[in-house]
Amino acid sequence: MKKKTVIVTGGNAGIGKATAIAFAKKGYNVIISGRNEDAANKTLLELKKAGVEVFFIKTDVRIEEEVIRLIDTTINKFGQLDVIVNNAGIAGEESGLLADCTAENLKALFDTNILGLFLCMKYGINAMLKTGGGAVVNLASIAGLNGIPYAAQYAASKHAVVGLTKSAAVEYATQGIRINAVAPGAIKTEILQNAINAGSYTEESIAQLHPMNRMGIVEDISNAIVYLASDEAAFITGSILSVDGGFNAK
Repeated sequence: MKKKTVIVTGGNAGIGKATAIAFAKKGYNVIISGRNEDAANKTLLELKKAGVEVFFIKTDVRIEEEVIRLIDTTINKFGQLDVIVNNAGIAGEESGLLADCTAENLKALFDTNILGLFLCMKYGINAMLKTGGGAVVNLASIAGLNGIPYAAQYAASKHAVVGLTKSAAVEYATQGIRINAVAPGAIKTEILQNAINAGSYTEESIAQLHPMNRMGIVEDISNAIVYLASDEAAFITGSILSVDGGFNAK
């Protein structure tokens, strides 16, 4: 049986790395992409020690030509693309009241979180259409389903992820391509841990926002992503799966 192939953008760390590991354990050919080649080499070495084979293709998802190269290189190496996980994203350099934030920060957020995701969807879907279909899983957020104080620009970008996901899912529903998203709550990643270490938050205060009274771990999200990409989710498209310890149920 031919192995399936998955691309995980932003696969160097955090949720992306956990997702790459999860797919590799399921027997997929795994390609991770990112902008930081040094970080990728460290990740590849770590995964190799764990017995996981993953390939890296340096890609800035904001640049159309680089996304095209990512998809083409994957097809040339493995013959087809079965899954693309659009995990690459940024939180932005600013937080605070909307009127105090800059247009430059908003543009940076949308360049990566929306333009980058759009380009990966566009060229990933085109590749899948040529080989009979596939699955797209986007990374949304609880900020894409709610108003989040002091994060209006980030929330706007993640609301746009939800809109792209649902609209594209309807467009390709009869063409063998399923398109869904995962909306994580607060997850223990290096970025969030740095914010805790800096005194911006405490783990306790973040945990209390979730009815389960804990933060999530990266495997909570990677498991959900793998499920949405799998044949077990064959009748699921256009869904935004909240993995948030009950945050959205309040």
